[in-house]
Amino acid sequence: MAWLWRAYLRPWLPWIGVALALMVVEGASVGALSYMVKPMFDEVFAQGGDRAAAGWIALLVFGSFLARALAGFGQRFIMVTVGQKVAAALQRDMVGHLLTLDGTWFQINPPGSLIERVRGDTLVATKVWSSVLTAFGRDMVALISLLAVAISIDWVWTLIAVAGVPVLLLPIMGLQRWVRRTTRAARVAAAGIATRLDEIFHGVSTIKLNNMEDRDAARFASGLKGFTRAQIRSGAGQAGIPALMDVTAGLGFLGLIVYGGLQIMEGSATIGEFMSFFTAIALVFDPLKRLGNVAGVWQSALASLERIYGIFQERPHVLSPPRPRSLSELEQPADIRLVDVHFAYGDAPVLDGVSFTAKAGQVTALVGASGAGKSTVFNLLTRLGDPQEGRITIGGVDIRELSLGDLRGLFSVVSQEAALFDETIRDNILFGRPEADAAALERALEAAHVSDFLARMPEGLDASAGPRGSNLSGGQRQRVAIARAVLRDAPVLLMDEPTSALDARSEAVVQEALERLAEGRTTLVIAHRLSTVRDADKIVVMDKGRVVDEGTHDELLAREGIYAGLYRLQFAAEDAAS
Repeated sequence: MAWLWRAYLRPWLPWIGVALALMVVEGASVGALSYMVKPMFDEVFAQGGDRAAAGWIALLVFGSFLARALAGFGQRFIMVTVGQKVAAALQRDMVGHLLTLDGTWFQINPPGSLIERVRGDTLVATKVWSSVLTAFGRDMVALISLLAVAISIDWVWTLIAVAGVPVLLLPIMGLQRWVRRTTRAARVAAAGIATRLDEIFHGVSTIKLNNMEDRDAARFASGLKGFTRAQIRSGAGQAGIPALMDVTAGLGFLGLIVYGGLQIMEGSATIGEFMSFFTAIALVFDPLKRLGNVAGVWQSALASLERIYGIFQERPHVLSPPRPRSLSELEQPADIRLVDVHFAYGDAPVLDGVSFTAKAGQVTALVGASGAGKSTVFNLLTRLGDPQEGRITIGGVDIRELSLGDLRGLFSVVSQEAALFDETIRDNILFGRPEADAAALERALEAAHVSDFLARMPEGLDASAGPRGSNLSGGQRQRVAIARAVLRDAPVLLMDEPTSALDARSEAVVQEALERLAEGRTTLVIAHRLSTVRDADKIVVMDKGRVVDEGTHDELLAREGIYAGLYRLQFAAEDAAS
């Protein structure tokens, strides 16, 4: 909690101070209203009451209500404003911090869970914080002022009325622990629901094509059931606190009516005193219940704050060195070498002693079954993660000795699924090189055959690509991604099966654009369709995280190893299909 105060709340301290002052006015007005009941009964409503006093008391009552209304509006407006500003700052900083974490970290933390933390947990935490501060500012003052009125009238009556409150402490503490535990479970369940929704909406076509609507609806309903159960249990705990207070209040009033009523009948107390006291004590239990309920609500906020704090505690392991080497120190030609590289996600090994060289200016293909470690090699080349053992060099320099900016500036990447954003086509192409001029952009459009389909779009480059490029076809998305890579003009090109999901016509256009892009560049390509890499200068065959063979297409076929088996199997399947 201290970190939240230091980083996010302290800058708003002057405004919080104003809000607290207004809360004091709002809370004190309740005590003033209860105090006015005594003269109202004893001096105004009594036989032969004072008419002038009635007017003054009426004005004072109205003034108290007016002060309460203005102070209440002011403090609520300030607290809502501060709460929204703090939530926005938290969300901004969380996203900024998440973007500093290693790329491999995101492979074990699903997007839905992270979205729930950034949106759901921050809103819960900041909303509860403003509610808690309001309750402690306004309700604590109201409680003190009402108790002061009650004690000033009769301290014995006060003891009778609140005698049962200390007995509530242990049950309330138990309920608070329950609320915190169940709320934490509810937030975890909410993250699971967000992940499930993300999977459903991004895989809706696959779900429909496989007739799995009922199954996925049932899986979502199952997760929702767990979330609902946790929410109900948390709500039951929060509802239990005011219920206990109501029972205690009822017992207190029972004793008060018996004892106070006897004193009035004996003449040792007036009706005005009793009514003023009764009003004060009746009003005491409202702020007391809210304060007790705040304790339960606060526990739910702590559960969200723990999850938010957990994000900020994550640290990137892939960092630029304190004194990075210059790109001018790279040997030319700048070959890429992997030497005895080992990598694992947690306890699951992915690469086991991988070694190979990709010659500068040549095409090196990585082939092998799914899960062989090909994509992980690409991730390590760009330092989205670092190997646990071994080293990777470019031009004889360990990539960990280069700044991240310089290293990643060496690469252009074209993936199987083009990463486009909900921006214009122009902005998506300029993503890798925002400062590019119009002439460079035009050359990239022509090289990637983007101009062909832009001519059919009324808005041209200013047309929106849509979320994840949803306004474009698969071939169009790939051509935009290739245009981005052309414009970036990096010396090393990484291609992860960029044509595998395209139809024959789109594939031909995209393949031509890729061949243009690869000219004169060091190119590494991941291939499942071996026909696309027959002309590669070198083919590296991977199996279960190891390099098991390498050579040209003809050399590998002649060795009758894994590659030859994959090749025959693939072409036999194609011949059968044709």
